[in-house]
Amino acid sequence: MRHPPRHRRKLRRKKRRIERRVQTVTDEKKKKIIKTIRIDVDKCNGCRACEVICSAFHAEPKYSSNNPARSRIRVIHEPLRDIYIPVYAGEYTVAECAGRDKYTIDGKEYDECAFCRASCPSRVEFKEPDSGLPLKCDMCEGEEEPLCVRWCLADALIYEEREEEVAEEDVLTEQEDLELGLESLAKKYGLKQIIDTVARMSKED
Repeated sequence: MRHPPRHRRKLRRKKRRIERRVQTVTDEKKKKIIKTIRIDVDKCNGCRACEVICSAFHAEPKYSSNNPARSRIRVIHEPLRDIYIPVYAGEYTVAECAGRDKYTIDGKEYDECAFCRASCPSRVEFKEPDSGLPLKCDMCEGEEEPLCVRWCLADALIYEEREEEVAEEDVLTEQEDLELGLESLAKKYGLKQIIDTVARMSKED
């Protein structure tokens, strides 16, 4: 079926607009440093020094207290095999998994949640004990390397960096982080209490 000339011109213009939009997204890609912690389970001896330094670094004021519940890294102990598995906090998810896989390792069955890095509604791990806000590993921002890596005498934690190209829209902004935190607080305490608290803090300043 042949389109009339006017319709074909509209199709060509629409195609050019789409091509420009695709080109714009491509041009907006930028380099991003991806920071990761590689974990050697065979070397971990379960000393939990990583939990101690992480919770102290994130205390308010910094290093003023030590509460492992605030740690962004947790060491899971598997007593039957006497092994320790460090897991550090990842992205927050607003809903729990609809289905959970089971893993069999050396004849032992594990629930998928055991190794999950997410803070989600069905888990108590990786949540701030007082506010309930989700915790996420920030690689000890401001330090040359994560302190858990520096304090790991067994060398079970290895800090690595790699460079990747990402689109601008994929980069989480500080505003989005703030909105996520406020949303979590509002669900726990109610929006009115949050507004009243902010107003009180403003008067104190």
